Amino acid sequence: MFQTTVIASGSKGNCVFVRTDTTAILLDAGIAVKRIFASLEQLKINPLDIQAVILSHEHSDHSQSVGSVARTLKIPLFVTQDTLQQGREKLGKLYDYVRHFRPGITFELGDIIIHPFSSSHDAIDSCNFTFHKKGIADVKLGVATDLGYPSKLSTMHLNHCTTLILESNHDIQMLMEGPYEWFLKQRVKSIQGHLSNEQAVGVISQVMHPGLKTLILAHLSETNNTPALAEQTMRNYLQTIRSDIRLLVAHQHIHTPLFDI
Repeated sequence: MFQTTVIASGSKGNCVFVRTDTTAILLDAGIAVKRIFASLEQLKINPLDIQAVILSHEHSDHSQSVGSVARTLKIPLFVTQDTLQQGREKLGKLYDYVRHFRPGITFELGDIIIHPFSSSHDAIDSCNFTFHKKGIADVKLGVATDLGYPSKLSTMHLNHCTTLILESNHDIQMLMEGPYEWFLKQRVKSIQGHLSNEQAVGVISQVMHPGLKTLILAHLSETNNTPALAEQTMRNYLQTIRSDIRLLVAHQHIHTPLFDI
């Protein structure tokens, strides 16, 4: 067994769950602990099975409840040293639960192999991730949100994924014509901001291969995008290459199904 679900995704909070037969972890906890646990229980997953939580960066939509999860479950929090220092006030007392990882250095949790790699997002030490199950080299989960821009490093690590959770944050026209102040529009579309729907298509055009079976579009803006628009933009491209990949859109308030990676 090697499965995942996106519990929540968007500017108001993000959380991804990954498990094998023997190991269960959370990537980020940017929503209330109560909601995380309720979503897991709806999926028939016991929250007490979670053995660790990983923090991608210090922004509150990813870190809000990370400390609470670690304290409630008495499990380790994996975080870079710089992210911990930058976000210490938000995380609260962590006692002896903290474990450090470094971008570019693979680490293991149970039988899950995790590789963090840097993104250009405007956080102190923002990371994206790939996940493997020990002993199964050809099955791989990639999680790339708050990407900034699709660097060669990012696309290299996202190659050969069988399941990919990929940012599709905004429609550029909606962003530029929308209510955000100019400085915020510039931040979102900068190399330290978020991927547009069209940039997400660009990433997929570089990493698409026959083994990529499931694509989940994530971290959609509720102001500058719609699920329908993000899905249609990607589906238009997939139709041009005659791909029958499973395409889903992760939502802010509804978890995805639990599915095989």
